[in-house]
Amino acid sequence: MSFRLLAVAAMPLALVAAGCNQSDGGNGAAPNQPAEAGKDAGDQTIAAALDKNSRFAQAAKAAGLDSTLAGSDPYTVLVPRDEAFATVEGPLKDPASPQNRAELTRILTLHILPGTVLIEDLGKAVDNGKGKALVQTMNGQTLTATKDGGKVVLTDASGNKATIIEGDQKRSNGVVQYVDAILTPSAEARAARQQ
Repeated sequence: MSFRLLAVAAMPLALVAAGCNQSDGGNGAAPNQPAEAGKDAGDQTIAAALDKNSRFAQAAKAAGLDSTLAGSDPYTVLVPRDEAFATVEGPLKDPASPQNRAELTRILTLHILPGTVLIEDLGKAVDNGKGKALVQTMNGQTLTATKDGGKVVLTDASGNKATIIEGDQKRSNGVVQYVDAILTPSAEARAARQQ
């Protein structure tokens, strides 16, 4: 499956796309990860580094995504802080319920980008895209990246916004970016998948 980082302008994302548009099919290496990220990360995977008591880690385990985040393919994971889960309804409120697994997976994969994408990469893409860049997610939908006060803000198709509040936590298989809100798949995508 090929994923890519798209830009609004014609040429802006050669730098970011190079890091996000490749997948080695799981051959045991993470070739898309910048050398400095791999060196800084050590042997700890994204799954191993997540706080097991965090709401995101519990939801990822319930959805079966913990094994993906423990694998060798590189990912960038937008992890909402636990405070962001305080007002949620639906599958994120009860992630352990088997009937919530499909919707939970759709929500969580909107928070996973293929490849290693650092905050600097997103910022450059936004600058080169004249104020915004489109970012492809693991669930096939795009997020719009913009900047607000020097911080990168990601907006989903429904208009929900999540700001990267802490990031570039490098791991052996990618990077973790902490965000202040939960993004949700568009209603149209949900309806299409239910048909």
